[in-house]
Amino acid sequence: MSSSGDDLFTRDDPIFENKELLEINHLPAEGRIVGRDDEISELANAVNPAIFGQSPSNLLIYGKTGTGKSLCAKYISERAVRVAGDEGVTSAFAYVDCAQDNTETQAVQTIAHTLNEPAITDVRIPDKGLSTSTYYKRLWTVLDSQYDVVLVILDEVDKLDDDDILMQLSRAGEAGKLESCKIGVIGISNKIKYKDRLDERVKSSLCEREFVFPPYDANQLRNIMQARSDAFKDGVLEPSVIPRAAALAAREHGDARKAIDILRYAGEIAQSKGSETVREEFVVQARERAETDRFRELIRGSTPHSRYVLQALAVLSLNAAEEDGFRTTKIYDVYEEICRQERSDPLSLRRVRDLLKEHAFLDILEQARRSGGSAEGSYTEHQLLEDPAVVRNVLVETDDS
Repeated sequence: MSSSGDDLFTRDDPIFENKELLEINHLPAEGRIVGRDDEISELANAVNPAIFGQSPSNLLIYGKTGTGKSLCAKYISERAVRVAGDEGVTSAFAYVDCAQDNTETQAVQTIAHTLNEPAITDVRIPDKGLSTSTYYKRLWTVLDSQYDVVLVILDEVDKLDDDDILMQLSRAGEAGKLESCKIGVIGISNKIKYKDRLDERVKSSLCEREFVFPPYDANQLRNIMQARSDAFKDGVLEPSVIPRAAALAAREHGDARKAIDILRYAGEIAQSKGSETVREEFVVQARERAETDRFRELIRGSTPHSRYVLQALAVLSLNAAEEDGFRTTKIYDVYEEICRQERSDPLSLRRVRDLLKEHAFLDILEQARRSGGSAEGSYTEHQLLEDPAVVRNVLVETDDS
């Protein structure tokens, strides 16, 4: 150990043994994926032909955030590639985060770059500078040169600008783009109605098998967190911590990511307070911090008026907690008042409607069409999916900074 005498940094972590186990993007080892045995078995059945070099089914997986969709898709793909290798079949999988690579060009470049072995193919896949059609040509060359079968995971597929890459991938074989390699596409979406907006040709080829992942219940969340409890030092977690965190998460969302976040934050709170154990009282504080951080990330980079619209809905939600939702015109009235306070000219009602749709797309709020009968006709109501107090506090803090 260094003897520099610098006491600013902690060399011996009294709380965490392996904090990486609590990171969202950590792929658990075999035996650590909890509460998804049936889903894993069904996904394995759908991609099973891949291990023999045959065409796997194209899949579409739905479910709310934090229900294990991406985790299971990656896990099954890794297992399939490994077993295929035992059978003498050359395979691989590529993962695309469509929230980040949301254009056809970005997505196909990521797939090609991930799968390419330049020493074998003599193909170069630059980050940018090529046309979309050239990226596709190089991808087909890469696939036929190296693989018998590949799986392509398109996570948050609903964030793609259009369906074009789905058409290209799901029909590459029958269109004669590939001579020998087979492709299986796994699309993942948080939006159950995503399929409704797909082109009919894409729908028929992509949606061969569909799966819905339900939210986790309290027992499953407890088991998920228990499976990752060796992220902490022995004896550090008080017995009531995991049951309390699981109960909170199950009651609010059934989201395993948020549950694991709560557990990690509770450990960090224990650290900051100099506590030798992670106590139940830290779980409640951790839940507030996790919600705040998640919402802050969601609105990062949003415009002032986008935040004013959300603030208006938060104010209404706090003042009338018994209401299930609020009409666009009611939100607009409060939004105009906030604009006056901020000395800013309000946007049009139509533009505010668009902003509300954008927030619904991000799952910050939920929209529902209502009928007011023959007198009023139909209208839209909006309900926050986030805690209104968290929304208000983060927005006030953002606008003050």
